[in-house]
Amino acid sequence: MKLKNQDKKIYSLIQKEIKRQKETLSLIASENYVSEAVLEAQGSCLTNKYSEGYPKKRYYAGNEVIDNIESLAIKRAKELFGAEHANVQPHSGSQANEAVYLALLNPKDKVLGIDLFCGGHLTHGSSVNISGKFYKFYTYGVDKKTELLNYKEIEKIALKVKPKLIVCGTTAYPRAIDFKKFRVIADKVGAYLMADIAHIAGLVVAGEHENPFPHCDVVTSTTHKTLRGPRGGLILCKKTDRLDKKNPDLAKKIDTAVFPGIQGGPLDHVIAAKAVAFLEAKKPVFKKYAKQVVKNAKAMSEIFQKEGIRLVSGGTDNHIILLDVSEFSDSSKKIQNDLEEVGIITNRNTIPYDKRSPFDPSGIRLGTPAITTRGFKEKECVLLAKLISEVIKNPSKATKQKVKKEIKKLACKFKLNY
Repeated sequence: MKLKNQDKKIYSLIQKEIKRQKETLSLIASENYVSEAVLEAQGSCLTNKYSEGYPKKRYYAGNEVIDNIESLAIKRAKELFGAEHANVQPHSGSQANEAVYLALLNPKDKVLGIDLFCGGHLTHGSSVNISGKFYKFYTYGVDKKTELLNYKEIEKIALKVKPKLIVCGTTAYPRAIDFKKFRVIADKVGAYLMADIAHIAGLVVAGEHENPFPHCDVVTSTTHKTLRGPRGGLILCKKTDRLDKKNPDLAKKIDTAVFPGIQGGPLDHVIAAKAVAFLEAKKPVFKKYAKQVVKNAKAMSEIFQKEGIRLVSGGTDNHIILLDVSEFSDSSKKIQNDLEEVGIITNRNTIPYDKRSPFDPSGIRLGTPAITTRGFKEKECVLLAKLISEVIKNPSKATKQKVKKEIKKLACKFKLNY
């Protein structure tokens, strides 16, 4: 009520966004709905505190409570992932990646990461990103026929390039990643191995995807996708640097890279919300949730295949479904807009070796974390996939009117509590 009286415009816009989220279905793979407990922690008085540094090593007074909160978040993160060390301060997944590069690399050092068109992220070496500007990135892709990671080919590239760091983990790869095979490759070329598990973190802690530890030296993640926490980043690592005998304290390198390397004061209210999310992810109900996320993605994939819509790699092992819609339209942006018009929120995405521009590529990326949080099971996902297929194949006014009514029914049945 205070916001309503103080700033009517912002209050009104927030109410509109609440209404939009309630009345539409989010199938964006990187989105989810947090619990009211996470919202409460993030909206707390902790936002008032400034706490540069780390627990027991702050540059400001009055951090006794903050120290306890951050220490608890660190403890929970380590337990959740089986990590030796955790840094919960990164403001985002991108900054987590940037901090790792700063900790382990020098400018112009060689890095091997996945090509953006094959599922990579901007921070995996894009020329428009700081990663691509400061470091010399080389790329590996997926097999052109199977659209799966070809570890033998990745090894050949690594042996030729001899990178100092290999990055595995993607933003649009619907299949499982074999971290053990990546470690074998890293060992052969004497490289560090970093896994970016921003998308699959929740699946990892629930046992629905292989854990990158003990194979990786460093693991980065966001906390807001399948992990279902607040928007933020996370770095996990081993304590010891296996490649640097003179300066073997890897944990210290990571912490120093985050602060004072790339950030100042941490967001204490977000760290508290991360701690809440980590606790939630340890509960049996979260494992059940993550299992359902994968089941729902597989159920939708089967329908798309029956409807004659090609799936990149032929299916999914996780929460991501990547559709090749080039057969049905010369504009995935239009399909994205058509789906939004009926209340289905998605994002256009490149597919492997896409001949189209990233601004209007050949694919549509879907994800099941958010709808699973709302309570969707396979039955509802089958219906949803059929409705999406109708819009893709026949985006007529009549089709959209019909589908919009069905989506509204689903949204009303599977409500958000906000």
